[in-house]
Amino acid sequence: MTPEEKLAQHRGSIDNLDAALIHILAERFRITKAVGELKASHELPPSDPEREKKQVARLRSLSRESNLDPDFAEKLLNFIIAEVIQHHKQARK
Repeated sequence: MTPEEKLAQHRGSIDNLDAALIHILAERFRITKAVGELKASHELPPSDPEREKKQVARLRSLSRESNLDPDFAEKLLNFIIAEVIQHHKQARK
């Protein structure tokens, strides 16, 4: 296999993984939207700092097991959590 063919193969795999990530994130946000609506209808706070802390620790551990930089995983999760909290705040309006 030529380097160009191998590169194309790797890029095809990356494209497939990127598509899977988008679909997984979309599903996650569909579920967190339902959580936000449930919280809003029962006047629960939009964020749960204790759960968030546990999730960060859990994902850092999973990252280490998967040879992924835990700091990167934490930044990504914090970004997602911040977006979810904004959605939950909007659901309260």
